[in-house]
Amino acid sequence: MVIDFNNLKINNLHPQTEFEKKVILFLEKWMSDSKTVEVQTSGSTGVPKIFEIEKKKMVNSAVMTCNFLGLKEGDTALLCLPVEYISGKMMIVRSIERKMKLIVADPSLKPVKGLEMNINFCAMTPLQVENSLEKLPLIQNLIIGGAAVSESLKKRIVHLDTHIYETYGMSETLSHIALKQITPKAEHYFTAFENVSISKDERGCLRVFAPNVNDEVLQTNDLVDIKDGNQFRFLGRIDHVINSGGAKIFPEELENLVKNKISNEVVFLGLEDERLGQKLVLVIEGQQSDEVLQKVSEIQFDKNFHKPKKIIFIDEIPRTPNGKVSRIELRKKIDNSL
Repeated sequence: MVIDFNNLKINNLHPQTEFEKKVILFLEKWMSDSKTVEVQTSGSTGVPKIFEIEKKKMVNSAVMTCNFLGLKEGDTALLCLPVEYISGKMMIVRSIERKMKLIVADPSLKPVKGLEMNINFCAMTPLQVENSLEKLPLIQNLIIGGAAVSESLKKRIVHLDTHIYETYGMSETLSHIALKQITPKAEHYFTAFENVSISKDERGCLRVFAPNVNDEVLQTNDLVDIKDGNQFRFLGRIDHVINSGGAKIFPEELENLVKNKISNEVVFLGLEDERLGQKLVLVIEGQQSDEVLQKVSEIQFDKNFHKPKKIIFIDEIPRTPNGKVSRIELRKKIDNSL
C-alpha cells in the first residue's frame, strides 16, 4: 500500500493486511478532533506503559527530523516499524508533515526484500538492517533505532553512499532528539537537534530539555560524555553498570568490542558473587562453538577485569516486542538455569 500525503483520500485506501489496517486506524485517529494520540513504550527498561501525546508536539518532532535530513514535499518514505510504538507512528507523522509518499511494508526481519525503487527515507532496527544490506543502496537516508548499532554491522555498511544515522531518543522525546552519522562520515558523538538542550546530573547521566516535544526536563539513566554543548557520547546505562570487586564496568562498551569480532548477539551481565559482589559473565546467543570461544579469547580487553569470568551460550536471548534485548528477562533466565 502506498499513501500519497500530497493528495490523501483516506476512503480510497484499501488495506490488505492487518498492519495496513492499523496504519489506517492511526490515520483516522490522527485526523479526528482529539488533540492527543496513545503511544506505548517498548518495555525494554521496565513494564510497558501507555500514555497520551499531543499531536502538536509530534508534528514538532517530525519537523526537527525532516529539517535535519533535508526531507521535502514529494519525497518517498518507507514504513516498516510497528505503529503501536512511537517509532512507527512518527514515520507516518513525518510523511504527513512533509507531504511525502509513504510505502507501507509489514514489519519483518526483511522489510525491503521486494523493494525495487529508490526511496528518500526509511527507519529500521539494527536487525532489519542486517537482513537488508543488498537493498540499502536504494535508500537515500536511513535512521537506525530501537537498539545500539553494533561495530560488526557498522563495518558491513561503512562503504555505502546511503546517509545512515544512529538515533538517540525515547518515547518521552517522541522518537529521537539526536542523530549520529555512521556513513558516509563516521561520527563518534550524537548531535542534538536545534532547540534541544543537554546536560549531566551529579551521577554523569544525561538530562534532556526539548520544549518543542516535552515541557519537562527529562532525566535519563544514560551515562554520557558531553562536548561542545550539543554533542554527547553514550557510555552505558547506569542501571546496567556492573560493580565487580569495586571496579565499575560498562557492559555496552564491552558488548561493542566483542561484536566487532563475532556475529552473535552478546550481552554482559553481573551475576551475584560472594567475593566480587558481581561476577562478569558473557552471554552469547547461539550454539556453543570452539571457533567463537577462540575468537573471544583473542580479544584484547583494556583492563584485566573486563575479561568475562564465565561464558554462557543460550539458544535465544529474550527480546521486547520491538526487538530490543531484555536484560531483565535474560537475567531471570540465566538465574533460573544456574
